[in-house]
Amino acid sequence: MTNVKFDEPEDILVDEDVTSGLHAQLIVYNDDINTFDWVIQCFMEICKHTLEQSEQLSLLVHFKGKATVKTASLEVLQPMKEALIDRGLLAVIETTVAE
Repeated sequence: MTNVKFDEPEDILVDEDVTSGLHAQLIVYNDDINTFDWVIQCFMEICKHTLEQSEQLSLLVHFKGKATVKTASLEVLQPMKEALIDRGLLAVIETTVAE
């Protein structure tokens, strides 16, 4: 049996704020149920977008099939997602880790 020398364990710095490297996006999908006016109203009331922003986002959702309607922390987006779902929209939150 040969002598194997093991390296000393490394100290690893762990960031306590585990959400700091996350980017969250609120994404709304197109459907055949909700009207443009309803979606625009939802974006204005829930996401606090202007009329113009809401109109543009509703067109993106319609023609592209989905659109990112808000980017913020997960804690900010979660209640917005729930509110959009409660109003009949198809919404999800996607997170990615910042590099």
